[in-house]
Amino acid sequence: MSSKEITHHRWSDIPLETVTHMIDRKIITGDGMMIAQIFLKKGAIVPRHQHHNEQITYVLEGVLRFYLGEDESRVVDVAAGEVLHISAWAWHRAEALADTLDVDIFSPPRQDWLDKTDDYLRSGNK
Repeated sequence: MSSKEITHHRWSDIPLETVTHMIDRKIITGDGMMIAQIFLKKGAIVPRHQHHNEQITYVLEGVLRFYLGEDESRVVDVAAGEVLHISAWAWHRAEALADTLDVDIFSPPRQDWLDKTDDYLRSGNK
């Protein structure tokens, strides 16, 4: 995509990708950032991981419990209307305490999500 290109998207036109039986997502990618809608069923687990991407998570519906840090000693519940910023390389995992819809923004885009090599996520809810 050219950095001068302007594109318009409708979430309703973006295909829903089933990641696991507990997690679905829709992704829109630009040159240097990515936005994704994440649909998590109650009890869904995002296993502990880290990545070089800076992340902002905005919960629209439901609640996500995040376990932060290498030892997961910091626990933060992020409810509808709340935002969590995760710095690059910060360890984190999450659990959906209710059916949840969140919007994740990454910079740069998550290449592992685009090429479907995000095995840490796909193996967490089998």
